[in-house]
Amino acid sequence: MRVLGMISGTSHDGIDVAVVDFELVGSTLEGRVGHTASTPYPDALRSRLIAALPPAPTTLAEVCELDTLIGQTFAEAAAAAIAAGGPVDLVVSHGQTVYHWVEGAHALGTLQIGQPAWIAERTGTPVLSDVRIRDITAGGHGAPLVSVLDGLLLGGREGGAGALNLGGISNMTVVRDGELYAYDLGPANALIDAVVTSRGLHPRGFDEDGRIAASGRVDARLLEVLLEEPYYRLAPPKSTGKELFHLAYVEQALATAGVRPSDADLVATLTELTVRTVADGVRAAGVAALVVSGGGCRNPVIMDGLRGALPGVEVGPSDDLGAPADDKEAIAFALIGWLSAHGLPGTAPGGTGARGPRILGTLTPGSGPLALPAPVAEPPRSLVLSR
Repeated sequence: MRVLGMISGTSHDGIDVAVVDFELVGSTLEGRVGHTASTPYPDALRSRLIAALPPAPTTLAEVCELDTLIGQTFAEAAAAAIAAGGPVDLVVSHGQTVYHWVEGAHALGTLQIGQPAWIAERTGTPVLSDVRIRDITAGGHGAPLVSVLDGLLLGGREGGAGALNLGGISNMTVVRDGELYAYDLGPANALIDAVVTSRGLHPRGFDEDGRIAASGRVDARLLEVLLEEPYYRLAPPKSTGKELFHLAYVEQALATAGVRPSDADLVATLTELTVRTVADGVRAAGVAALVVSGGGCRNPVIMDGLRGALPGVEVGPSDDLGAPADDKEAIAFALIGWLSAHGLPGTAPGGTGARGPRILGTLTPGSGPLALPAPVAEPPRSLVLSR
């Protein structure tokens, strides 16, 4: 079964796609990764999206228009992927998260926009969407859903392993002795990107190759204030997002610290915050290896900082497991699509905190009758990815 996975993450910079051809061989699911790509949002659309995100006020009219415009952009990205990589049996669209409702230790709701009917209409292919909410209804956080991929990829590693994703938010899956748990650690690039964008430090709104951070110095007082954030002391499972970690959060921390660092020093401090919070989580997990993906793994300041803070841990990219670091989340949603289509849960309860595993998503038919493959009785025990 060929599945196209699509996602725009918490960095909301564009749409990542991956076509994966899955085949179940015994208890092993084999996935051949085909076409992958990343399509930036048009500048005007990205600006509108950023302006509508919390804590900014918005209107239902703006949400409706963004739902349509993002859906149409996803539809064009899907059509381009199919043209380049060949027909697929199912499209899985995560859409764009615009709000994740968390109170204390509980997730109460989540909203992803990007109307899937535009994808189905443009491609003629059925679309699985709205994949997070079912886990939340079962008491989970609906995140990190990539933990189901991590569990299948890392289950056989001796000494335990952690899978770290450095997107807008950092999350980690820990797999050891047949057990799995996962949670959001804190901001990875969210605060860095917010500052870079607001101060016009890079035309694409991120610290490319960590150059800005590398040119600055960490402000010890500001870092101390940032590390006082109560979220870091919550026990997992837990999840967070840009509802908490946004530009106003940085401004409040600056006011509390009573400092005004240069732009480079501010970015260096926020980068060190990512390194510290991730390293603390990895040390607490006690894993021997850390497999890293997401945009932050291309930032040498973050990666060198993690290696320096974790001298006894093998730190490397997820590419080594057949999941290219830039494409891993799109591959994960393709996997979730295969699981849902075969009547299998797409969650690991230890990864999200749910009462039990759940089959995920809502299906939008394509141009013909909706036909699903025969259900599979037992989920695969491992996943092997290749190109």
